[in-house]
Amino acid sequence: MDKPFYGSSDPIAAFATPLGESALAVIRTSGADVVELLSRVFSRPEKLREAVGNTVIHGWIVLPAHSPVRQKRLDETLVSVYRGPRSYTGEDGADISCHGGIAAARAVMDALKGSGFREALPGEFTFRAFMNGKLDLTRAESVMEIVSAKTERSREHAAGRLSGVLEQEIRAISALLVDALAAVELYLDYSEDEADSAGEKNGSVVTDEAAGRLPARRQAEEGRERLQALAASYGRERLYAGGALVVIAGRPNAGKSSLFNGLVKEERSIVTDIPGTTRDWIEGWISIEGIPIRLVDTAGLHNSENPVELLGMERSRDLLQQADLVLYLIDGNRGITGEDRDFLEFHSGAMVVWNKADIAPLPRETETGVKPVPISARTGAGMADLTGMVASALEAAIGGPGKMPDGRGISPTGIGTARQKELADTALAAVEEALSLADRGEPLDLIAPRLREGVAALGEITGEVSTADILEAMFSRFCVGK
Repeated sequence: MDKPFYGSSDPIAAFATPLGESALAVIRTSGADVVELLSRVFSRPEKLREAVGNTVIHGWIVLPAHSPVRQKRLDETLVSVYRGPRSYTGEDGADISCHGGIAAARAVMDALKGSGFREALPGEFTFRAFMNGKLDLTRAESVMEIVSAKTERSREHAAGRLSGVLEQEIRAISALLVDALAAVELYLDYSEDEADSAGEKNGSVVTDEAAGRLPARRQAEEGRERLQALAASYGRERLYAGGALVVIAGRPNAGKSSLFNGLVKEERSIVTDIPGTTRDWIEGWISIEGIPIRLVDTAGLHNSENPVELLGMERSRDLLQQADLVLYLIDGNRGITGEDRDFLEFHSGAMVVWNKADIAPLPRETETGVKPVPISARTGAGMADLTGMVASALEAAIGGPGKMPDGRGISPTGIGTARQKELADTALAAVEEALSLADRGEPLDLIAPRLREGVAALGEITGEVSTADILEAMFSRFCVGK
């Protein structure tokens, strides 16, 4: 049997829901002759063959006709029929809703494979949607972003890309650069006087003294500004999608475990009055203002000769090196110690949290070097202020929440993958070089290739320019059934 490959029109099938005990399981199918093949294992074959797109047919999945046991019923199902091109993949397809038991779902899948379907490759449904013009690459990539979204904000941003917000912005920037490139090539094709006349007739922006010999400079500059905003958005989008590592540190019995439990809203860490109770790190995922955060409670840092405590502290120090933000907790009752000062001197970017502020007054800022955040891990006082400051600190580290190029509000457009970021940087560098060449008065035949490079990079983001190897590598990272 030939090895399956992306780009074929083979009839494919895959579980769209995880195998397990549940009310329903969904098996997706797509490809050439999919309805005809499915009818061979369906109790009402003629009804299925006659079904128009976007209709649901009730019946049983049965053993194939060539089976020695004729018409043995496997499971009662609902089949949702889709007719290309009005389907997710652009091909004919059907979603089979069967009972959610593992045995039932596998029996249906085995019947489909016996009828001529093969198992889909990872991401093959979305690959076909892209190849058939149903999705551009930014929207295709956003499918898996939605699947892996950890918070409402990351889901919201991925859904925006799926709806075409990023695609529209890329195409708008590309149109600006194409206008600039067309004006440059007009000047290269004609003499200057002829180009001025042709430009006036076509509505092009022609060269003036301030344009540095670059026709349509305004479009090129606007394209650069929008590319700068787009490239800068990647850090923000990665923060919302991938999250951040926030580590709670401090001396033993400072209240770290109580703070951890309060933030995860669950009694995960053991809290006692005995110093050194936490001897290894404990972690949990939380959401703070839409940012997924891997929160870690670490062993107390202090001078000790206990080998178990020393091992726990060594692991804590490793995590501190990886952390996006460190919350250093000080016990307000005990005040600031020499060990606290040593830690804060070495970790100058740590956020200082003053615990037991309900019974211990805040120290002067000169004692800690920064203004502490007052909280009470026991009562929960100050926790809202602390989480707000954590979100602000994480956003500030990646350049803020992301403003529109004109400074108005948070930009709804952002790039969500490293591939998109690399290509946006390539386009931006090309446009910046084109403008720099123009500023130096270089000839237009040196500027045109830079603008052309920028347009090509934007085309790669949306998939207008692509290669088979790149596409296969990208879609193979999807889950099966997508």
